[in-house]
Amino acid sequence: MSSKETPPPAGATVSTFAEVLAENLGHTDDGYTFIQADGHEHFVSWSELSREALRRGHRLLRSGLRKGDRIALVVPEQREFVLTFLGAVSVGVIPVPMYPPLGLTRFETYCEDAAHIVRMSGARALLVPRDLVEALLQAVDGVQVVVTEEFFAEPLVGSAPQPEAIRPEDVMFLQFTSGSTAAPKGVRVTHANVLANCAAIIGALDLRPGRDRGVSWLPLHHDMGLVGFVLAPLVARCPVSFLPTLRFAFSPGLWLETVSRHRATVTFAPNFGLALAVKHTTVEHLDLSCLRVVGCGAEPNHPGTLRSFAAHFASAGLRPGVVVPCYGMAEATLAISFGEIGVPVVPDVVQKEPYLAGGLARPAEAGEAQVAFVPCGRPIAGHRVLVVDDEGIPLPERHVGEVVFQGPSVAAGYHGDAEATRRGFTAQGLRTGDCGYLADGVLHVTSRKKDLLIVNGRNHDPQTVEWAAAEVPGLRKGNVVAFTRPGPATEEVVIVAELRGGDAAAVARQVRGHVQTTLSLAVAEVLLLTPGGLPKTSSGKVRRSRTRQQYLDGALRC
Repeated sequence: MSSKETPPPAGATVSTFAEVLAENLGHTDDGYTFIQADGHEHFVSWSELSREALRRGHRLLRSGLRKGDRIALVVPEQREFVLTFLGAVSVGVIPVPMYPPLGLTRFETYCEDAAHIVRMSGARALLVPRDLVEALLQAVDGVQVVVTEEFFAEPLVGSAPQPEAIRPEDVMFLQFTSGSTAAPKGVRVTHANVLANCAAIIGALDLRPGRDRGVSWLPLHHDMGLVGFVLAPLVARCPVSFLPTLRFAFSPGLWLETVSRHRATVTFAPNFGLALAVKHTTVEHLDLSCLRVVGCGAEPNHPGTLRSFAAHFASAGLRPGVVVPCYGMAEATLAISFGEIGVPVVPDVVQKEPYLAGGLARPAEAGEAQVAFVPCGRPIAGHRVLVVDDEGIPLPERHVGEVVFQGPSVAAGYHGDAEATRRGFTAQGLRTGDCGYLADGVLHVTSRKKDLLIVNGRNHDPQTVEWAAAEVPGLRKGNVVAFTRPGPATEEVVIVAELRGGDAAAVARQVRGHVQTTLSLAVAEVLLLTPGGLPKTSSGKVRRSRTRQQYLDGALRC
């Protein structure tokens, strides 16, 4: 190989992520840039990253942890999180990423979730910064609580036990699901799963060291932020700049300003992130001509949001076809499918009546009642997607059923939950719990199977109802939940939303009328809450099942 040729990525010849870190020890040309809360930037090269990770791994072994032990991580600072996570991985200790508290609101719910995750994971230790120790002591009673600042500041004195051999089938980390439809479950993600998914992501996005650079504000405890912007770029040796999630939350315009300043080629966000960027970012002084990919996933993609994002930033140099819808989940390690780069998104418009009545996605003609779905692309390389009926029988194209995912990225099951593993991880593949259909080999995801609104024998997607309701002035977009309650003859639709402003009774009447007119769907009740009143996941998604249960229990506060 000549000196001008690009060296192979770290994942080309390895079978575990510990080997990826070892291979990166000799590379100082690039790395990660961690942007601090005050705007200062801290660069860490690949070599420094691996060296410090190995040091932290040996410190974990000296503390008494061994291969296979779990350590829960509540580490808000991104640099500390990445180094500690990789340190555990380097010696076979299994990290359990946990989201930090985002403030005093909903703190009781946070402590309940934290206690659930620590208990379900069987963690031997919980690593937290000093200022969170007292707050979490009661939530994790009986688990060793370790202060981050003290633990890794201590010098390594004496020798640590030799790390045990790590195998591809060993669990690399536990990724707890977001809990949008049920209590969070710990997904057992192996080294082989991670390397397979990283290789597929690198191939789908055509990531090239020396050309590509990422920018991410995504939470690192979440699979899209962790696998998509920490692990895959580390394998590909593509640099990434990390913007603190809270800085994005308070100033969404910083996201694309950072992309412009750092000349990033790849960035990702959920649908709500794109909507916030349009609302809070001015295009003046932005140059987004550097971007090849703006990926959009982690929640249902609204056709209007993708269109408005592309249109709003076109004057800043954003090229057509840069917005790329994708689909994935923690149980698949991360990625399942990607749209085609460079091809503008064209929603699939289907006939409304056959879709609602029989789950048939027939292309609609002009003038017909329609429903539109964003294409989520084709399955990642080396994997396969099926759409099946309730008995698991594959359905023809344009028939709606459950999405099943097959391939080496499918995780090893749920930790400590044999029954959920049996139901979800089958011989046929991963039963995703999502409904969708294939059209010319392209996947279109329509809804979560558990969340379907079944009224008078017709299926309605909750997000379609929520998007329609959110068009009414006075509601906070992205903060609307639709579900059903038992009625005297059939299930009845209820909409719960956060009120942005205006008279609550008048807004509720407008919501009911707009949904009726737009979707021909009667709404039995509209309940409007104050901002922050809806239950949310750690990644900001609304929790439909919890909202419904709290509604039925009379626990929602207006």
